[in-house]
Amino acid sequence: MKYAKPALTVEQQIAQLRGRGMIFNDPERAAHYLRELNYYRLSGYWLRREADHPTHTFVPGTSFEDVLADYVFDRELKLYLLDAVERLEVSVRTRWAHQLGLRHGAHAHLDSALFKQRSQNWNHAAAVASLINGVEQSRERFIQHLRASYDELLPPIWATVEVMSLGQISRWFSNLRHAADRNAIAEDYGLDEALLASFLHHVSVVRNICAHHGRLWDRDLPFKAQLPKKHPQALVDSLNHDDAGHTYNTLTMLGWLIGRISPGQTWVQRVCDHIVRHPPACAAMRFPDDFQSRPIWQHTTPSEASDPT
Repeated sequence: MKYAKPALTVEQQIAQLRGRGMIFNDPERAAHYLRELNYYRLSGYWLRREADHPTHTFVPGTSFEDVLADYVFDRELKLYLLDAVERLEVSVRTRWAHQLGLRHGAHAHLDSALFKQRSQNWNHAAAVASLINGVEQSRERFIQHLRASYDELLPPIWATVEVMSLGQISRWFSNLRHAADRNAIAEDYGLDEALLASFLHHVSVVRNICAHHGRLWDRDLPFKAQLPKKHPQALVDSLNHDDAGHTYNTLTMLGWLIGRISPGQTWVQRVCDHIVRHPPACAAMRFPDDFQSRPIWQHTTPSEASDPT
Protein backbone atom coordinates (compact mmCIF):
# COMPACT_ATOMS: atom_id res chain seq x y z
CA MET A 1 0.00 0.00 0.00
CA LYS A 2 1.30 3.43 -0.94
CA TYR A 3 0.89 6.57 1.14
CA ALA A 4 -1.78 8.62 -0.60
CA LYS A 5 -2.68 11.40 1.85
CA PRO A 6 -2.10 14.92 0.48
CA ALA A 7 -0.10 17.63 2.22
CA LEU A 8 -2.24 20.01 4.29
CA THR A 9 -1.91 23.74 4.71
CA VAL A 10 -1.58 25.01 8.27
CA GLU A 11 -5.19 26.19 8.10
CA GLN A 12 -6.28 22.69 7.02
CA GLN A 13 -4.22 21.17 9.84
CA ILE A 14 -6.04 23.34 12.38
CA ALA A 15 -9.40 22.44 10.84
CA GLN A 16 -8.54 18.73 11.03
CA LEU A 17 -7.52 18.97 14.68
CA ARG A 18 -10.65 20.95 15.49
CA GLY A 19 -12.73 18.26 13.79
CA ARG A 20 -11.15 15.74 16.16
CA GLY A 21 -12.06 17.81 19.20
CA MET A 22 -8.98 19.98 19.89
CA ILE A 23 -9.67 23.46 21.21
CA PHE A 24 -7.80 26.46 19.78
CA ASN A 25 -7.95 29.46 22.10
CA ASP A 26 -5.69 31.51 19.83
CA PRO A 27 -5.75 30.17 16.24
CA GLU A 28 -3.24 32.73 14.95
CA ARG A 29 -0.70 31.79 17.61
CA ALA A 30 -1.33 28.09 16.93
CA ALA A 31 -0.79 28.65 13.21
CA HIS A 32 2.55 30.30 13.97
CA TYR A 33 3.76 27.31 15.98
CA LEU A 34 2.54 24.81 13.41
CA ARG A 35 4.58 26.67 10.79
CA GLU A 36 7.67 26.60 13.02
CA LEU A 37 7.43 23.22 14.77
CA ASN A 38 5.86 20.83 12.24
CA TYR A 39 2.51 19.07 12.69
CA TYR A 40 4.09 15.62 12.99
CA ARG A 41 6.64 16.80 15.54
CA LEU A 42 3.84 18.06 17.76
CA SER A 43 1.74 14.93 17.20
CA GLY A 44 4.05 13.04 19.57
CA TYR A 45 2.84 15.33 22.32
CA TRP A 46 -0.88 15.00 21.72
CA LEU A 47 -1.06 11.21 21.42
CA ARG A 48 -1.58 10.85 25.18
CA ARG A 49 -4.53 13.20 24.88
CA GLU A 50 -6.36 11.08 22.31
CA ALA A 51 -9.50 9.36 23.61
CA ASP A 52 -9.58 7.00 20.63
CA HIS A 53 -6.41 6.42 18.63
CA PRO A 54 -7.96 4.84 15.47
CA THR A 55 -10.13 7.94 14.95
CA HIS A 56 -7.64 10.34 16.60
CA THR A 57 -10.43 11.99 18.58
CA PHE A 58 -9.25 13.91 21.64
CA VAL A 59 -10.22 13.75 25.27
CA PRO A 60 -12.82 16.49 25.84
CA GLY A 61 -11.22 19.76 26.88
CA THR A 62 -7.89 19.11 25.12
CA SER A 63 -6.44 22.38 23.83
CA PHE A 64 -3.57 23.21 21.51
CA GLU A 65 -2.15 25.28 24.34
CA ASP A 66 -1.97 22.11 26.51
CA VAL A 67 0.01 20.34 23.79
CA LEU A 68 2.34 23.31 23.34
CA ALA A 69 2.95 23.42 27.10
CA ASP A 70 3.98 19.75 27.00
CA TYR A 71 6.36 20.51 24.13
CA VAL A 72 7.96 23.46 25.94
CA PHE A 73 8.29 21.36 29.11
CA ASP A 74 10.10 18.63 27.15
CA ARG A 75 12.42 21.11 25.43
CA GLU A 76 13.46 22.57 28.79
CA LEU A 77 13.87 19.11 30.33
CA LYS A 78 16.31 18.17 27.57
CA LEU A 79 18.43 21.19 28.48
CA TYR A 80 18.58 19.98 32.09
CA LEU A 81 19.54 16.52 30.89
CA LEU A 82 22.30 17.84 28.63
CA ASP A 83 23.65 19.86 31.55
CA ALA A 84 23.98 16.68 33.62
CA VAL A 85 25.40 14.61 30.77
CA GLU A 86 28.11 17.20 30.15
CA ARG A 87 29.26 16.89 33.76
CA LEU A 88 29.16 13.10 33.66
CA GLU A 89 30.99 12.87 30.34
CA VAL A 90 33.82 15.16 31.45
CA SER A 91 34.09 13.34 34.78
CA VAL A 92 34.26 9.85 33.24
CA ARG A 93 36.79 10.99 30.66
CA THR A 94 38.96 12.40 33.44
CA ARG A 95 38.74 9.34 35.69
CA TRP A 96 39.32 6.92 32.80
CA ALA A 97 42.45 8.75 31.64
CA HIS A 98 43.70 9.19 35.21
CA GLN A 99 43.29 5.50 36.06
CA LEU A 100 44.95 4.21 32.89
CA GLY A 101 47.65 6.86 32.79
CA LEU A 102 48.78 6.22 36.37
CA ARG A 103 48.55 2.44 36.18
CA HIS A 104 49.64 1.72 32.62
CA GLY A 105 51.43 4.80 31.31
CA ALA A 106 50.91 7.82 29.10
CA HIS A 107 49.99 5.77 26.03
CA ALA A 108 47.89 3.07 27.65
CA HIS A 109 45.19 3.63 25.02
CA LEU A 110 47.56 2.25 22.36
CA ASP A 111 48.18 -1.02 24.23
CA SER A 112 45.73 -3.56 22.82
CA ALA A 113 46.57 -5.96 25.67
CA LEU A 114 44.70 -3.66 28.06
CA PHE A 115 41.44 -4.05 26.14
CA LYS A 116 39.08 -6.88 25.31
CA GLN A 117 39.40 -8.93 22.15
CA ARG A 118 37.44 -7.98 19.06
CA SER A 119 33.66 -8.26 19.48
CA GLN A 120 30.56 -7.20 17.59
CA ASN A 121 30.83 -3.62 18.84
CA TRP A 122 34.55 -3.32 19.55
CA ASN A 123 37.80 -3.48 17.64
CA HIS A 124 40.79 -1.86 19.29
CA ALA A 125 42.56 -1.06 16.02
CA ALA A 126 39.43 0.56 14.61
CA ALA A 127 38.89 2.48 17.85
CA VAL A 128 42.47 3.82 17.71
CA ALA A 129 41.98 4.78 14.05
CA SER A 130 38.87 6.74 15.04
CA LEU A 131 40.88 8.56 17.72
CA ILE A 132 43.63 9.37 15.23
CA ASN A 133 41.02 10.88 12.93
CA GLY A 134 39.60 12.91 15.82
CA VAL A 135 43.04 14.19 16.78
CA GLU A 136 43.86 15.10 13.18
CA GLN A 137 40.60 17.03 12.88
CA SER A 138 40.95 18.78 16.24
CA ARG A 139 41.64 22.50 16.35
CA GLU A 140 42.39 22.49 20.08
CA ARG A 141 45.66 24.34 20.66
CA PHE A 142 47.01 21.77 23.11
CA ILE A 143 46.38 18.97 20.60
CA GLN A 144 48.06 20.91 17.82
CA HIS A 145 51.02 21.68 20.11
CA LEU A 146 51.47 18.01 21.05
CA ARG A 147 51.25 16.87 17.43
CA ALA A 148 53.84 19.45 16.38
CA SER A 149 56.18 18.70 19.28
CA TYR A 150 56.20 14.89 19.42
CA ASP A 151 56.45 12.20 16.78
CA GLU A 152 53.83 9.82 18.18
CA LEU A 153 50.78 7.98 16.86
CA LEU A 154 48.56 9.72 19.44
CA PRO A 155 49.11 12.28 22.21
CA PRO A 156 49.17 11.08 25.84
CA ILE A 157 45.96 9.58 27.14
CA TRP A 158 45.09 12.63 29.25
CA ALA A 159 45.16 14.79 26.09
CA THR A 160 43.63 12.31 23.64
CA VAL A 161 40.65 11.76 25.94
CA GLU A 162 39.59 15.35 25.30
CA VAL A 163 38.66 14.53 21.70
CA MET A 164 36.53 11.52 22.70
CA SER A 165 32.76 11.64 22.37
CA LEU A 166 30.48 10.21 25.04
CA GLY A 167 29.82 7.19 22.84
CA GLN A 168 33.54 6.61 22.46
CA ILE A 169 34.37 6.90 26.17
CA SER A 170 31.48 4.52 26.87
CA ARG A 171 33.06 1.89 24.60
CA TRP A 172 36.63 2.50 25.77
CA PHE A 173 35.49 2.07 29.38
CA SER A 174 33.31 -1.02 28.90
CA ASN A 175 36.00 -2.76 26.83
CA LEU A 176 38.80 -2.44 29.37
CA ARG A 177 40.10 -5.97 29.81
CA HIS A 178 40.96 -5.80 33.50
CA ALA A 179 38.07 -5.65 35.94
CA ALA A 180 40.39 -3.87 38.38
CA ASP A 181 40.55 -0.87 36.03
CA ARG A 182 36.80 -0.80 35.42
CA ASN A 183 36.03 -1.16 39.12
CA ALA A 184 38.53 1.52 40.17
CA ILE A 185 36.66 4.01 37.97
CA ALA A 186 33.13 2.82 38.84
CA GLU A 187 33.79 2.84 42.59
CA ASP A 188 34.21 6.61 42.47
CA TYR A 189 30.54 6.77 41.47
CA GLY A 190 29.37 4.23 44.02
CA LEU A 191 28.38 1.78 41.28
CA ASP A 192 29.30 -1.68 40.06
CA GLU A 193 31.36 -1.46 36.87
CA ALA A 194 28.75 -3.33 34.82
CA LEU A 195 26.07 -0.85 35.90
CA LEU A 196 28.25 2.12 34.98
CA ALA A 197 29.07 0.61 31.58
CA SER A 198 25.40 -0.04 30.88
CA PHE A 199 24.34 3.44 31.94
CA LEU A 200 27.05 5.16 29.90
CA HIS A 201 25.75 3.33 26.83
CA HIS A 202 22.18 4.28 27.72
CA VAL A 203 22.91 7.92 28.40
CA SER A 204 24.93 8.27 25.19
CA VAL A 205 21.80 7.24 23.30
CA VAL A 206 19.61 9.62 25.32
CA ARG A 207 22.13 12.43 24.87
CA ASN A 208 21.91 11.96 21.10
CA ILE A 209 18.11 12.19 21.25
CA CYS A 210 18.44 15.48 23.11
CA ALA A 211 21.24 16.87 20.94
CA HIS A 212 19.23 16.17 17.78
CA HIS A 213 16.07 17.66 19.29
CA GLY A 214 14.16 14.40 19.58
CA ARG A 215 11.34 13.75 22.02
CA LEU A 216 11.71 12.45 25.58
CA TRP A 217 8.05 13.03 26.37
CA ASP A 218 6.07 9.78 26.72
CA ARG A 219 8.77 7.76 25.00
CA ASP A 220 10.14 4.24 25.37
CA LEU A 221 13.88 4.84 25.32
CA PRO A 222 15.83 2.72 22.80
CA PHE A 223 18.25 1.08 25.23
CA LYS A 224 17.35 0.16 28.81
CA ALA A 225 20.17 0.53 31.29
CA GLN A 226 20.76 -2.12 33.92
CA LEU A 227 19.43 -1.05 37.31
CA PRO A 228 21.00 -1.82 40.69
CA LYS A 229 19.02 -4.34 42.75
CA LYS A 230 20.73 -4.25 46.14
CA HIS A 231 23.05 -1.27 46.47
CA PRO A 232 23.57 1.65 46.70
CA GLN A 233 20.39 1.56 48.76
CA ALA A 234 19.41 5.20 48.20
CA LEU A 235 19.55 4.68 44.45
CA VAL A 236 17.71 1.35 44.56
CA ASP A 237 14.94 2.94 46.63
CA SER A 238 14.65 5.90 44.26
CA LEU A 239 14.31 4.02 40.96
CA ASN A 240 11.11 2.83 39.29
CA HIS A 241 11.77 -0.90 38.93
CA ASP A 242 8.34 -1.57 37.43
CA ASP A 243 8.91 0.62 34.37
CA ALA A 244 12.60 0.65 33.54
CA GLY A 245 12.57 2.06 30.02
CA HIS A 246 11.40 5.62 30.54
CA THR A 247 12.94 8.99 31.36
CA TYR A 248 12.32 8.87 35.12
CA ASN A 249 15.04 6.28 35.70
CA THR A 250 17.46 8.13 33.42
CA LEU A 251 16.99 11.30 35.46
CA THR A 252 17.25 9.39 38.74
CA MET A 253 20.52 7.74 37.74
CA LEU A 254 21.85 11.10 36.63
CA GLY A 255 20.77 12.59 39.94
CA TRP A 256 22.80 9.96 41.78
CA LEU A 257 25.87 10.49 39.61
CA ILE A 258 25.71 14.29 39.72
CA GLY A 259 25.52 14.04 43.50
CA ARG A 260 28.82 12.13 43.45
CA ILE A 261 30.44 14.48 40.95
CA SER A 262 29.22 17.80 42.41
CA PRO A 263 28.35 17.48 46.11
CA GLY A 264 25.94 20.23 47.10
CA GLN A 265 24.62 20.54 43.54
CA THR A 266 21.19 22.00 42.82
CA TRP A 267 20.53 20.04 39.62
CA VAL A 268 18.23 17.50 41.28
CA GLN A 269 16.20 20.21 42.97
CA ARG A 270 15.85 22.20 39.77
CA VAL A 271 14.72 19.15 37.79
CA CYS A 272 12.28 18.20 40.55
CA ASP A 273 10.82 21.71 40.55
CA HIS A 274 10.50 21.57 36.76
CA ILE A 275 8.55 18.31 36.96
CA VAL A 276 6.26 19.49 39.75
CA ARG A 277 5.39 22.70 37.88
CA HIS A 278 3.97 20.60 35.02
CA PRO A 279 1.76 17.83 36.48
CA PRO A 280 1.12 15.96 33.18
CA ALA A 281 4.84 15.16 33.08
CA CYS A 282 4.66 12.66 35.94
CA ALA A 283 2.54 10.22 33.95
CA ALA A 284 4.30 10.86 30.63
CA MET A 285 7.77 10.28 32.12
CA ARG A 286 6.63 7.42 34.41
CA PHE A 287 7.39 9.28 37.62
CA PRO A 288 6.04 7.37 40.66
CA ASP A 289 3.41 9.25 42.64
CA ASP A 290 5.72 9.35 45.65
CA PHE A 291 8.91 10.28 43.79
CA GLN A 292 9.51 13.43 45.84
CA SER A 293 9.81 11.33 48.99
CA ARG A 294 12.41 9.01 47.46
CA PRO A 295 15.99 9.60 48.65
CA ILE A 296 17.54 11.12 45.54
CA TRP A 297 14.60 13.45 44.91
CA GLN A 298 14.33 14.88 48.40
CA HIS A 299 15.20 18.57 48.13
CA THR A 300 18.36 20.02 49.56
CA THR A 301 18.06 23.24 51.51
CA PRO A 302 19.53 26.46 50.08
CA SER A 303 22.33 26.38 52.63
CA GLU A 304 23.37 22.94 51.40
CA ALA A 305 23.26 23.95 47.75
CA SER A 306 26.75 25.40 47.52
CA ASP A 307 27.11 24.72 43.78
CA PRO A 308 24.87 27.20 41.89
CA THR A 309 25.07 25.10 38.74
